Amino acid sequence: MSTKKTLACPQCGAAIETYHNPTPTVDLIIAFQGGVVLIERRNPPYGWALPGGFVDYGETVEEAALREAREETGLEVEDLAQFHVYSAPERDPRQHTITTVFYGRGTGRLLAGDDAARAQVFALGQLPDAMAFDHRAILADYAAANASGQTQDPHAQP
Repeated sequence: MSTKKTLACPQCGAAIETYHNPTPTVDLIIAFQGGVVLIERRNPPYGWALPGGFVDYGETVEEAALREAREETGLEVEDLAQFHVYSAPERDPRQHTITTVFYGRGTGRLLAGDDAARAQVFALGQLPDAMAFDHRAILADYAAANASGQTQDPHAQP
């Protein structure tokens, strides 16, 4: 599959190569009230998902993660830490995305917003059946990392 295309510069006619690259996104594992926050997606692909979304131009992935948490859950996130990057081309049925997954502790009042129809807390061992994207696998990786001590448990109070 070719990922580059050649265009002509409109001013000088020189060949300019452009590339069709994956899109950067973020997802958050937010520890809150003894579980993790999931949102029920208002738009396709439907299902329950980690809060997250596309990184805006000029924004760091950390800024995007905190913004998406506020927009979709109403929560602020403390102790934000990077967990893992997921890049499988089929992870998002809409397009090839590369997500940086963060985890942290949510504070405030849980309230669905933006493209989240609902926001709810789930125990890691009791996730809903209809999960979107690769988020069930991400949460399984997170649970395994927590169990082995590879991540700091965000449920622990400072």
